[in-house]
Amino acid sequence: MSKTRTRFAPSPTGFIHLGNIRSALYPWAFARATGGDFILRIEDTDLERSTQAAVDVIIEGMAWLGLNHDEGPFYQMQRMDRYKAVLAELQAAGQVYPCYMSVAELDALRERQMANKEKPRYDGTWRPEPGKVLPPVPEGVQPVLRFRNPQGGVVAWDDKVKGRIEISNDELDDLVIARPDGTPTYNFCVVVDDIDMAITHVIRGDDHVNNTPRQINIFKALGKEPPVYAHLPTVLNEQGEKMSKRNGAKPVTQYRDEGYLPDAMVNYLARLGWSHGDDEIFSREQFLQWFDLDHLGRSAAQFDEAKLRWVNAQHIKAMADEALAPLVAAQLAKEGIAADERLPALCALFKDRCDTTVALAQWVRPFYADVQIKDEDRVQHLTEAIQPAIATLADKLAQVSWDKAAIAAAIKETLAAHGLKMPQLAMPVRVLVMGTPQTPSVDAVLALFDREKILKRLREH
Repeated sequence: MSKTRTRFAPSPTGFIHLGNIRSALYPWAFARATGGDFILRIEDTDLERSTQAAVDVIIEGMAWLGLNHDEGPFYQMQRMDRYKAVLAELQAAGQVYPCYMSVAELDALRERQMANKEKPRYDGTWRPEPGKVLPPVPEGVQPVLRFRNPQGGVVAWDDKVKGRIEISNDELDDLVIARPDGTPTYNFCVVVDDIDMAITHVIRGDDHVNNTPRQINIFKALGKEPPVYAHLPTVLNEQGEKMSKRNGAKPVTQYRDEGYLPDAMVNYLARLGWSHGDDEIFSREQFLQWFDLDHLGRSAAQFDEAKLRWVNAQHIKAMADEALAPLVAAQLAKEGIAADERLPALCALFKDRCDTTVALAQWVRPFYADVQIKDEDRVQHLTEAIQPAIATLADKLAQVSWDKAAIAAAIKETLAAHGLKMPQLAMPVRVLVMGTPQTPSVDAVLALFDREKILKRLREH
């Protein structure tokens, strides 16, 4: 077997969302799982809609997710001379011919066919055949170039997702492969690229299934074997529509900003169309050990943000605190807050409660910035009756060594002195130091604070 070579070939005509990036994840994973190469190719021939900003988001999103490419990015617009050279070869071999049918003539032909309940298609008027007399060439008309599609027989391939697919050649008309200005069209450029880049496996969305028989015929005309195809079902949004910018899909990079971990995103996306038994949570390394094309799903997968959050929460829990701390520090920095060496310990204390690094940063915030106490918490927890106990606790905390055991002892002594149960004191203390009555164990929380900050919050409320 030759070395596996896969590719991701997005069009930079809009930002890249999760549905698009899954079409990068699987070819990347297959290349990594088989020791092959993963190539990034930018299909930028749609000059009106392609933008550099969209290219930047593709590259940035892939880099964030760790979907690193081995070759590229290659840009189709920079390969025009190559396409034209191959076009000339095909024309010299009689596989391509000029067609002078105008757009108006083509439209009229389609209208007649539809009126006759026929499939609208080019009828081969300008296709040269032995003994056939072609119409006179109209003056001043630049022709398109059409590919001479085989007649009779079938185009067939064994799709790694959809199984055996067969299309009759008679269903396919002669495809335009160069426009009047000589610019080659999408289906032709793709085949030349896949040949030149020695692509062995094309793993892409099933919106390309209709292009595949045409592309296979061009491969054959160029004397090359087509790659193995795997056409992935669509990713649907939460409303069951195809995921798209119009339907409210977010750019991939927005998930980074919202506090998702790249490994959690890879885990979640992997399960949108592939499975390994009932495994829900797995590392990137496990995914690459397990991934193959035989367990790709056949039905459309539906995006579910609640499930993504749950997956992210599991990865946050499992992540080393030292690795998590810089991600939380980056979220705090957006608010102008500089973290310190306590941050890994703070992550350890709060991460079980969080499903994003943004949520974790919010828990950590009171250790570095002032807290705002809600009026309802003030009324419910900071009553006149509890003030003497808070004052006693502040006095005791001013004297003890600053560690969890000593703080726990000071709280216990205060409870005994005032005849209180733990929640009666712990909840007001939490509100004062953290701005919320619900936190992990109060001694663990206080131990990570600066002592002076605690005393100030207990005494000056």
